[in-house]
Amino acid sequence: MHHVGEIIEGLPVVKKAAAKRAPLTLSQVKMLDAATAIRLDPEKVERAYMARQLVQCTLPHRNPGNVPAWTRRNGNVTLGIQPGWNHQKGCSFGYPYGSLPRLLLFWVTTEAVLTKNRRLELGQSLAAFMRELSLDPSRGGSRSDAKRLRSQMERLFRCRISFDQLRSRDDGAQGTPWLDMQVAPKGELWWDPKTPEQGALWGSWIELGEDFFKAIIAAPVPHDMRALRALKQSPLALDLYALLNYRGFTTKEPQYIGWQMLTQQLGSDVGGMDNFRRKVLAALRKVLAVQPHLKVTQEKGGIRIYPSRPAIAPRAAKQ
Repeated sequence: MHHVGEIIEGLPVVKKAAAKRAPLTLSQVKMLDAATAIRLDPEKVERAYMARQLVQCTLPHRNPGNVPAWTRRNGNVTLGIQPGWNHQKGCSFGYPYGSLPRLLLFWVTTEAVLTKNRRLELGQSLAAFMRELSLDPSRGGSRSDAKRLRSQMERLFRCRISFDQLRSRDDGAQGTPWLDMQVAPKGELWWDPKTPEQGALWGSWIELGEDFFKAIIAAPVPHDMRALRALKQSPLALDLYALLNYRGFTTKEPQYIGWQMLTQQLGSDVGGMDNFRRKVLAALRKVLAVQPHLKVTQEKGGIRIYPSRPAIAPRAAKQ
């Protein structure tokens, strides 16, 4: 049996040794710093939450393009997303995809859980909100964090998310309950991504749809924001971190998940099966570095998850 966790335990040493031959990248340095901080002080968590449904079925990794709807299936559950319509420009806002809407969902779910309020204040400065998400407001250009975040906020807040679940009764009859949810049917965004540091006269805010609000606070999965910051460059690592935390905390017995099942949960848009496997194992090393309580082994055809402590101990997660 190949124990991935044992590889991760030696990751900082391996990286430091490799640094003698080639300098570490900034992202590698930040990952090592985060892993060290979490291991030295595992109880100093920064609470974050994600809705259980969005752990089991995740957002697109890449832009689906100009299609009317996007779906992901995981067993008998189907997640569907329809982009909102920009009536001023006469076009679609587009789909939320990549790391930024995932970070936004962590923030939205956490705020909803802690405040118990559908209306969420986003603040008067885009830069201040970006810092809450550990993004850099100083970066300029077409790929600036500010411009990309503003775009992904509109894509996420204006879209419609649906969950369909195929169910069977004892008498053999089948049905499909569904839930169509608008993420934020009301809101105001006053920020200019060209001047993120500039404050607005009015504060920006969103009001979550009632069904969406109920869904995300019903059974939120606890996470550590310190780990999310370390993994924020990779949507696959963010999804894997959320999934393993959820499975490790809820399972009572070791649980095997094959690669094919993982593609349904984490996304087949990552690439072919061999490429998907390589990327998942690379992301797994990062996840285990910043969540040392997780117990995962790589086995033939997939991985096995063992009962583990959650990212936030139950006493720390109480409201």
